[in-house]
Amino acid sequence: MNELVPPLRERAYRIRRYALRMGEVQGQGYIGQALGWADVLAVAYGHALNYRADEPQWEGRDRFLLSHGHYAIAFYAALIEAGIIGQSELETYGSDDSRLPMSGMAAYTPGMEMSGGSLGQGLPIAVGMALGLRWKNNPAFVYNSMSDGELDEGSTWEAAMAAGHHGLGNLVCLVDINNQQADGPSSKVLGFEPLAEKWASFGWHVQRVDGNDLPAVLQAFDAARHYGQAKPRVILFDTLMGKGVPFLEAREKNHFIRVDPPEWRKALDILDQLQAEGARK
Repeated sequence: MNELVPPLRERAYRIRRYALRMGEVQGQGYIGQALGWADVLAVAYGHALNYRADEPQWEGRDRFLLSHGHYAIAFYAALIEAGIIGQSELETYGSDDSRLPMSGMAAYTPGMEMSGGSLGQGLPIAVGMALGLRWKNNPAFVYNSMSDGELDEGSTWEAAMAAGHHGLGNLVCLVDINNQQADGPSSKVLGFEPLAEKWASFGWHVQRVDGNDLPAVLQAFDAARHYGQAKPRVILFDTLMGKGVPFLEAREKNHFIRVDPPEWRKALDILDQLQAEGARK
């Protein structure tokens, strides 16, 4: 496994860089989430998922649902890194007639399985997909990517109960616990702990790891994929908003980031410098 980590770190770095460049196009965006979730996306598209870059609708593909549609800037960066979207489209982000709208929409973007936006929809859709794949004897997995803000939604827990009831061993839920949503810290808007115990009580196999510790993320994905029992699997990832760019990490409010034009270049330079320093170690 150790030999997998360096190339995945490179992927995560490029995903962060692509996201920053898209943010620069509009001068704003959900950059904090993109930087924090980049390690998870790097492992997902660089190691865990079965997909064909040149055939996004391949029937044998693993489905990756972006329930938190405002994370689209991070997801597009992962799709660019995966070769599903061309890097040249990066400059069109959020523009008229772009295939990269600011919120994820399946009708626009290759590789986008659902239109996210109103939170709490992804896991119910994922449960339906996982059931459908099982009935078709399709061995593909369904991965549902969601935010901790979606833990406020009753539909999330109804779907969690259904997944446990049906023993959906082909379903993996990925939860970004960055403890921030539009109205403030997620844990204060509506407390959700003890989270691991709650998911387990619904019949899920649960792991909780540091979502910015890439080896831990890699191990968690593998453990979820190869868990032997017929149970849905959830990985709770504790992440840091703005990860990799210290002056963005330190912002008290970084749910939606607007920065002055020179700061985009500053963020890219810092990211490049930290990556170069890490490569020399």
